[in-house]
Amino acid sequence: MDRHAATSAGAAAPDPAPAGTNPTLDRLPLHRPALVHRIRAPRGAPEWPARLEEIGFLPGETVCVLAHGLPGHDPLVVRIGDSTFALRRAEAACIAVEEAGGTADAAPGHA
Repeated sequence: MDRHAATSAGAAAPDPAPAGTNPTLDRLPLHRPALVHRIRAPRGAPEWPARLEEIGFLPGETVCVLAHGLPGHDPLVVRIGDSTFALRRAEAACIAVEEAGGTADAAPGHA
């Protein structure tokens, strides 16, 4: 099985986060920056956290949802650092985020 087979076949999204825990990237409003808190594997796709980390979804990184696809808001267009990715809603549901200050009109500043 190739490394993208699980995403092609579709895996169940992680169970909803318990009350009082961090929201997930799939629920983040458009253009609201957040920080990656942690990544959880959904049932049936234990490789997803490693794959997401490989492309830059690491704790403490700033992330922002730029657009939703149609229909059903899938996929999501997501910016992390200087990279932009299309993530399926199920993949974004694996990424717990916490609020960050500022707006996402511009890319994060680099000194």
